[in-house]
Amino acid sequence: MAAPVRLVLDTNVWLDWLVFDDAQVAPIRTAQGAGAAAIFIDTACAEELRRVLDYSLRKNVLAPEAQARALAECLRVAQPVAAGELDKRALPPLPLCRDADDQKFLELARAARADYLLTKDRALLELARRKYAHTGFRIMTPAAYLAQCEAEA
Repeated sequence: MAAPVRLVLDTNVWLDWLVFDDAQVAPIRTAQGAGAAAIFIDTACAEELRRVLDYSLRKNVLAPEAQARALAECLRVAQPVAAGELDKRALPPLPLCRDADDQKFLELARAARADYLLTKDRALLELARRKYAHTGFRIMTPAAYLAQCEAEA
């Protein structure tokens, strides 16, 4: 059996999985459940998800119990990555994201040795167009990632 693909999901992709039950994310959920994908998260990204779960999402605020269930599911599914897990001095610098608040996803992807950072964020996707091959991971939308998986199958 091949090693599982290593994924990092940004907050919007997690929301699609945990709150909106988006069909586009279902194949990723299935792959994770089957052991074909490993998903990673760190404290900073989990904290952002916790904060965002308390926002008005599509004109509704999730009840505190629903927020807690969503975060618990994320933490059950994702493998934790400890801060400072890599010696950053030995690695080329990451590109700087135009939105400094999104830099944590790049850092997590590198620390997790991810194959892909799946995002819908424009600032992160802008970096994908610049093709920073030295990062070791690709930045894609979930739709582009799934299309690539289908093309390779």
